[in-house]
Amino acid sequence: MFIFANQFLIIMVQKEDTIAALATPLGFGAISIIRVSGENSIITVDNIFNGKGRLGESKSHTIHYGKIFDSDEIVDDVLVSIFRAPNSYTGEDSVEISTHGNPLIANKILELLTRNNIRLAEPGEFTKRAFLNNRMDLTQAEAVADVIASNTEASLRGARNQLNGLLSRKVDELKTLLLNISSFVELELDFAEEDVKFIENSELIKRIDNIQSEINLLLQTYSFGKTMRDGVNVALVGIPNVGKSSLLNYILKESRAIVSELPGTTRDIIREEVSIEGILFKLYDTAGIRFSEDIIELEGIYRSRDAIKNADLVLFINDVDQKFDQALFQEILNLNKSKNILTILNKIDKGSTGTIKYDISLSALTGEGIITLLNKMKDHALGNSNFSEKTAIVSNLRHYQCLTKAQENLTKARDSANNKMSGEFISVDLRNAVNCLSEIIGEVTSEDILNNIFTKFCIGK
Repeated sequence: MFIFANQFLIIMVQKEDTIAALATPLGFGAISIIRVSGENSIITVDNIFNGKGRLGESKSHTIHYGKIFDSDEIVDDVLVSIFRAPNSYTGEDSVEISTHGNPLIANKILELLTRNNIRLAEPGEFTKRAFLNNRMDLTQAEAVADVIASNTEASLRGARNQLNGLLSRKVDELKTLLLNISSFVELELDFAEEDVKFIENSELIKRIDNIQSEINLLLQTYSFGKTMRDGVNVALVGIPNVGKSSLLNYILKESRAIVSELPGTTRDIIREEVSIEGILFKLYDTAGIRFSEDIIELEGIYRSRDAIKNADLVLFINDVDQKFDQALFQEILNLNKSKNILTILNKIDKGSTGTIKYDISLSALTGEGIITLLNKMKDHALGNSNFSEKTAIVSNLRHYQCLTKAQENLTKARDSANNKMSGEFISVDLRNAVNCLSEIIGEVTSEDILNNIFTKFCIGK
């Protein structure tokens, strides 16, 4: 089932149940906020609220002090915020109840609401209603989850820009250009008997080329956007005792991993996160790779190989006391999909560095060379990108796939035009490309896609 526009869904949503959920984290705090949305939200809360005046007669965007009652028993002193449709987050009548931050109080109020024909919200249902009521498009709705999940300043800025419609506007601009081209081709089909020409073949191909160039620029931002959003997986790899755990500890500025002169000390993957100039790096300290008959150590070595496979960047660590392990380096090259590897010589505080050239020489003991390593890690993460969080960035795999499909359909349309084929072929491919762009912003969306997106949200958002 595909949803075109949202008009009939808006009617459906408005007739749905009124919903409620806790909008603040579980646990004790200064306040808890309960969000209520739907046709009966204001009147239902009014029935359990006692304050100055009636909530049903109150203006939108007003706050009212009073008490919530369960029969004759006071549940809590609260502040109630009123938001009337369509000027609310969901586009429906909405209420937010601010209570003291005791889970017992919040649960009592939620229970009281459910006894008054309000049901508990599903994950992401408030934002889903906002989308279906045209308060935001689908890329903006997805950005809400990204804003909540952001754990660096860079990822937060990127998510905020998407929430503010930066990507949406770019996609809508491309869609409008495509619709203009498509309309010329379809007009020619309507006037086929009169042999009227609305657009020359050369002009049609030129316009398709221009749109494809714009889509290519967006596709090129995906690697940067994914890095800003999800961070970089970094595997610290090497034979035992080259200082992998010492390096991890120095970067983290804490003794996270056990350091010992005994080979095989690290048996399992240790995962930690660090932000370097706004970029999240997920560091995986792996077990030293060597031949071993120890079953537990072997399992750690297997996991090390998995970490190498999935790493965006591998730090291949050696030290001044041992020879460069060419066989292990070749194994890393074979395992790692990205082929993004930095060779590191550790323990330079001991003296001789040998004749082999490494990308970085450092000491995890004294810190010499660590800044160079961090800068190299950042450069590898960003590559030659000139993008910034202020650019329209693609960071979502769904958006990337839709753009790729649009590009494929445009290539078919261009080939048909180049081969002077019938306008029916060109028109179908252009329309398919338009639908791919429309799917990004939610104008054409399958129900499965919507469910997949919003069920990943937290309850209350």
